[in-house]
Amino acid sequence: MFTDIEGSTRLARMLGDTYRAVLNAHRSVLRAALSDFGGVELLTEGDSFFVAFDNADAAVAACVEAQRRLAAFDWPRSDAVPKVRMGLHTGHATPIGVEYASPEVHRAARVAAAAHGGQVLCSEATALAVTAFTGTDAAADTLAGVDLLDLGAFRLRGFDDDERIFQVLAPGLEREFPRPRTAEAPRHNLPAEHSSFVGRQSELTELAELISHHRLVSVVGPGGAGKTRLSLSVAEQVLDAYPGGVWTIDAASAAGGLPAALASALGLRPEPGRPMIDTLVEQCAERRMLVILQTCDAAPGLTATLAHRLLSRCRRLDVLATGRAPLGLPGETVWRIPPMAPADAFALLKERATAARGGRRGDDDEHLAELASRLEGSPLAIELAAARLRLLPAELLARRLDDPIGALDSDACGDGRHDSLRNSLDWSYRRLGSRATELLHRLAVFAGPVDLATVDWCGEGALSALSELAEKSLIEVVPGPRYRMSDHVRSYALRRLAGTGDETVARDRHLAWSLETLADIAVDTDGQRRTVSLTDLGPYVAEWQAALRWASAGGDVRAGLRLAGALNPWWREHGGAREGRALLIRLYERADEEVAPAELAEAYLIHADLADDPSERDAFLVRAEAAARRAGEPALLVRALGSRRIRLDEHGEQATETSCRSVIAEAERAGVATESLPAVLALAELFWRRGALTEAAELLGAARQLEAGRPEDRGRRAVDWLLGMVALRRGDLVAAHDHLVVALRSRLRHGFRGAAADAVAAIAARCALGGDAVNATVLFGGAEAARGARRTESFGAFWSEQQVALRLALGDAAFDAAYADGATLGFDRVVAMALAVEHPDLEDGAARFAQIVR
Repeated sequence: MFTDIEGSTRLARMLGDTYRAVLNAHRSVLRAALSDFGGVELLTEGDSFFVAFDNADAAVAACVEAQRRLAAFDWPRSDAVPKVRMGLHTGHATPIGVEYASPEVHRAARVAAAAHGGQVLCSEATALAVTAFTGTDAAADTLAGVDLLDLGAFRLRGFDDDERIFQVLAPGLEREFPRPRTAEAPRHNLPAEHSSFVGRQSELTELAELISHHRLVSVVGPGGAGKTRLSLSVAEQVLDAYPGGVWTIDAASAAGGLPAALASALGLRPEPGRPMIDTLVEQCAERRMLVILQTCDAAPGLTATLAHRLLSRCRRLDVLATGRAPLGLPGETVWRIPPMAPADAFALLKERATAARGGRRGDDDEHLAELASRLEGSPLAIELAAARLRLLPAELLARRLDDPIGALDSDACGDGRHDSLRNSLDWSYRRLGSRATELLHRLAVFAGPVDLATVDWCGEGALSALSELAEKSLIEVVPGPRYRMSDHVRSYALRRLAGTGDETVARDRHLAWSLETLADIAVDTDGQRRTVSLTDLGPYVAEWQAALRWASAGGDVRAGLRLAGALNPWWREHGGAREGRALLIRLYERADEEVAPAELAEAYLIHADLADDPSERDAFLVRAEAAARRAGEPALLVRALGSRRIRLDEHGEQATETSCRSVIAEAERAGVATESLPAVLALAELFWRRGALTEAAELLGAARQLEAGRPEDRGRRAVDWLLGMVALRRGDLVAAHDHLVVALRSRLRHGFRGAAADAVAAIAARCALGGDAVNATVLFGGAEAARGARRTESFGAFWSEQQVALRLALGDAAFDAAYADGATLGFDRVVAMALAVEHPDLEDGAARFAQIVR
């Protein structure tokens, strides 16, 4: 048996003259215990002992008793307790004088050297030799509660074979120690993973590059983003760059403190009277090593302090930190982990889904891809979704993701922060200040990203609170800058908001904000109504729809009706008519006497615009007419009458003309001539069909002023569109080109994609009439692919006539090929091609061009 005091030099320096008394007391305690079990002291030097026993049982019992007596001794001070390490080996040795000579003696010394203070280690030979005596033998009594823990095989310094080492466990002895100190100590403590690491190759490369150039890199992102898994994967890649090893500790599980956790990973033990951080700094001072600090937000101050001390005192040491917020240290490189790329998210979901299904691959890749796209690239959400696939098919689960927490979390989930989305977000939420919590609640009712002005609108001190939310990865800063809350965070925050009882207040504030933005969009600085532009509406549509849903459920009905009016053109262009009608019906049901008849008339007209069923449309037009008469609003009455009477394809031409003229006359008598524009346009189209092109042109020329007075119609430039169609029928390609390009540019600028597709089709007809058959066919294909785009009810016969002529000119194969090319180009490229069509004045041989040249 060999023993010595761990950290004896440090203890001697700390105690000074008192050390001799401690050393002598240590010797006395050991000698008494060893002699009680027949130990023969062969050599004592400084704080070490070399002792021989005639059997392994007595040796083990002596070590256990010695450790117990050392622990029980009344030492002069608590930090002066000597930590004695002991090592045992059983083998043959040759006596020489008062000592023994044998390689087995050296093996015993190496076993002792592998131990930590307070620990008893033995070789496999000793473990096999130990037997539990019965009777009154003192060793048998001591060994009754002793057990041996197999620590594994280790290479002892100076030996070529591996030695299996055991730790002696007994009541009264410490149990937890670092790995034995052996010659071939491990180069890392990276855990073995239970599942494969999928994707993230570009992130691995980028992060490894950052680590190679910066001493402190922090991987920051929301809970469940994969920070820990990514950091461990990149650590494996860079292992060869760190001869001193790669060591990871987790602040969330370091119960004994971060320095102690790192020391344990490195195989270091506390030294008497010395802070562990000093021991760490001394051991790491010249080592080229990487320290990974995980979950830094669990103890932000302590992790920052540890990182600062290590980086300041250990010039070859690098730190990789992970957490939901940066450490805030000088020289820190903050790398925000992005969501998984769509392809990686799908690959991870597919692999985990296969595992969840017992290794059976499904045939639902399309539904899995849709599901993966709804999970926002969150590895935690993907893992939870894969587990849910045991219960639901991917298609049904994707439909439930409007509430991610409700869809993915389980009541039976554990308490770990990665066991559920709720647990993960609880971890961050508990660490928020009061203002940040309030701002999180207020932003949760917004449907999408917000700008800084909106944040400021949320209340005093909002910028500081926003900074805290962004630092803690609950809000993402996106280009603009805008501030985005993930669906997972929003779902969680809405639950928290409901729990406070303040949801009604927050929803009403959002509704008020929506009305303010609507006013800013609808009215110019001079008080005049702006041209309705879907391009301008687009950024606010999701917010207005969310506010409208609240208004229809329990908010202000009049505010909801205003929002429905603003959303009407968007719904008609982009879809959403069904929900729009449903929301309007809820508003009608909640309307009271405070809602004016004019407001109801406006709502009924919107409902009629959105109706697919003719009987429903007519019913709401009747309601609109009655409400307009009660309100005494001639403009609303003319709109209702015009919508009821003017049906180009439902009545005969003469009846339609009579209806159009009656509506125009009614509008003029009532002093609301601009409301006659739909009737004027319908009458001009009727003239165009008849071939009465002069009458159509004169009517449209007078309609420009009417269109200019209608903000809801200005962006479509329907007058120019129809004048272009008149010019096409006349064969005036110059006028047709001018009018149609004006209409197309305006429709594009204001976001009327369907109407823009009509303009592209008209330019295709202009090319056909101008002899450019191939471009004409390509444009027809692109226009009709854009929305099923041609207006069959109005100009279908004209388009068909031009396409029949093009097919005859090109032949079936060439026509079909050109048409297919247009259909696959994409609408943006088709529009660019339409706008690039050469003006007829510049075409070779054009009369106007020839006059300019002369």
